Amino acid sequence: MVVGKVLTCTDHPDSDHLHVTTVDLGDGIPQQIVCGAPNVAAGQKIIVATIGTKLYSGDASFTIKKSKIRGVESNGMICAEDEIGIGKSHAGIIVLPDSAEAGTPANEYYNVKSDYVLEVDITPNRIDAASHFGVARDLAAYLQARAPKSPLIRVVLTKPSVETFKIDDPTPAVSVTVENTEACPRYCGLTIKDITVKESPDWLKQRLEAIGLRSINNVVDVTNYILHETGQPLHAFDLKEIIDNKVIVKTLPEGSPFITLDGVERKLSDRDLMICNLEGGMCIGGVFGGLNSGVVQTTTDVFLESAYFNPTWIRKTARRHGLSTDASFRFERGVDPNNSLYVLKRAALLVQEVAGGKITGEIQDIYPNPTPSACVELSLQKVWNLIGKQISEETVENILQYLEIKIVGKNEDVWTLDVPTYRVDVTRDVDVIEDILRIYGYNNVEIGETLKSNLSYQTETDASYKLQNIISEQLTGYGFNEVLNNSLTAETYYELLTTYPKEQCVQLKNPLSVELNVMRQTLLFGGLENIRFNRNRKNPDLHLYEFGNVYSFHSEKKQEDNHLAAIKEESHLALWITGNNFSNSWIRPEEKTSVYELKACVENILLRLGVSGKKIAYKSISNDIFSSALSIETLSGRKLGVLGILQKALCKKFDVNAALYFAELDWNLLIKESRTSHVKSTEISKFPSVRRDLALLIDKNISFAEIEKTACQADRKILKEVSLFDVYEGKNLPEGKKSYAVSFILQDEEKTLTDKQIDTLMEKIQKTLREKLNAILR
Repeated sequence: MVVGKVLTCTDHPDSDHLHVTTVDLGDGIPQQIVCGAPNVAAGQKIIVATIGTKLYSGDASFTIKKSKIRGVESNGMICAEDEIGIGKSHAGIIVLPDSAEAGTPANEYYNVKSDYVLEVDITPNRIDAASHFGVARDLAAYLQARAPKSPLIRVVLTKPSVETFKIDDPTPAVSVTVENTEACPRYCGLTIKDITVKESPDWLKQRLEAIGLRSINNVVDVTNYILHETGQPLHAFDLKEIIDNKVIVKTLPEGSPFITLDGVERKLSDRDLMICNLEGGMCIGGVFGGLNSGVVQTTTDVFLESAYFNPTWIRKTARRHGLSTDASFRFERGVDPNNSLYVLKRAALLVQEVAGGKITGEIQDIYPNPTPSACVELSLQKVWNLIGKQISEETVENILQYLEIKIVGKNEDVWTLDVPTYRVDVTRDVDVIEDILRIYGYNNVEIGETLKSNLSYQTETDASYKLQNIISEQLTGYGFNEVLNNSLTAETYYELLTTYPKEQCVQLKNPLSVELNVMRQTLLFGGLENIRFNRNRKNPDLHLYEFGNVYSFHSEKKQEDNHLAAIKEESHLALWITGNNFSNSWIRPEEKTSVYELKACVENILLRLGVSGKKIAYKSISNDIFSSALSIETLSGRKLGVLGILQKALCKKFDVNAALYFAELDWNLLIKESRTSHVKSTEISKFPSVRRDLALLIDKNISFAEIEKTACQADRKILKEVSLFDVYEGKNLPEGKKSYAVSFILQDEEKTLTDKQIDTLMEKIQKTLREKLNAILR
């Protein structure tokens, strides 16, 4: 883009609003450009985007090309403010002063300079690096460790000086009282009078804009600048809002109304720390300012605040009110309490630089219990063991010096360290060792010439994961889809339940929302949410499964009648089936899913794990989750899981108006049972099997499982299989009775069965069924 001069301007022959211009671009070759701006005229100095220029509008861009506009050739574009990013107006083209010279590059005319923005990702524990100086400080430690190896590296970490700070007027100004020192361990403040609130200087605006912040005014911009420079949040109060020049740091009664800077009225908790005047709150401490206490254009006197607030108090307040600000982000992770005074002086000097004014009255610094540095005992042997390399003592000592960690004592290979208060994440020896290794360099720890490993070694976790993959493949082959849900869920799901009592929910102290305020006791509700989501999107036929952990709260009685709160964590496998197996098919009729299909899937899982047959029993149950269900138990009474039909009322809560079948298995117990199972192979018998069928009239409350178990008690050698192939309930049967058609597979591994042997065995089975279940032949 260059400065151009409009030589001629005539109306477009085929338009009532376009103009045809010739423009001097300073190279002696006038260019014809079609322009639609109403204010274009001959003799103007303008900005021209020449052919090949790429212009941007947000994330989109377009390149200026030679073109024809309504039949007239155009070789560029005369630009408006918003098109080149120097303003927002699109009412007309930019008209420059006559002093501008044609051919001057636009970036030279506007004095635009190139800049670099470094985007740094930090881990959540490194709040000390959430500032420009914090990053520089950490980078300096890294570079200092390499400086001795390179004569080209000279590292100097410069902290802005506050030596010129002084009190201009000793007249007493604002006084501060801290009533809650738990929530506010340190509070610093000072008064600056006779300031001029105005637009910030260009250098300040440009630096804030470079990091994505909008300029407000010179005083507010200083507080934002200092926050990102040092990591210490500040707040500037309009002095006229501080009644009788008294600031009180305290909590207000539960339910007190307070209007925040965004114009929203919020009801305060009695655990919200407030910065108050004599009449009420001015600011939610460390989180959000009040509507009327901030700096505005008419402000002439300000009170600057630099404080250290308790991270737990700030975090809970921010969550309670759904607020997340630059200040709360830092306070709730922990700023440096011993840096508050320095930052206050730095901010005061910068305010004087951009807004004038005089510092009035003594600095208010309420710090009754100074925060000591963390003391850590560091063993050199542990350093070497954890890092995997014996780094020299001199190197370790130098790295600690670069990290500003002081060695205050040495006792053989154990050093006593003094960790600076800005490193809130370093409280243990392993934290120090991690920092030493980080600065030393992970790549500088060599792998030895030999590497010992055992590729066949498997932990219990490995074995569980392997079996989980096997079952996942099996279920996927059946047509199931795997789902993964959050371990956090809503407490409201457990209200009024006895199967999963609300009292056993593991509560979160600081939940993100009421929908995620407890740990799940069961996988059930996550799957119901998945089913609701899919059904609402015309996908009603579902087979889902999930592997996941569940959590419950229990009380375990100890000696001396004390109770220890314990959280029980278990791994579970859950299955959900609903809708149709087949629908909209020309080759077969619609077929609905059933609980028997679910039971078959569960039995196949048990069979695959070697936990089936005579090792387990099914018991009929019903509760507030299931309308009809079976409990799956081992012979020793351990509950492996449950399967059944979900209550209609429960399904309706999730907008499911179809039958829904659910099973949940205790994966940990299944793994244990699987380990005790031994799979044996036997030869296929050379002798034929024989099938006999019986139509049994039995009581309605008798299940097929009881028939199978009773029949197997009659013979354990020749009877190989019992199966149900027909059920009848209805006419021509006595009241309270039903008819089961049952097949029995008989086979001898050593010889062919004779009719006499078969008849004898079948009579024995019938007799056993008659005596124990009152079953008679129809």
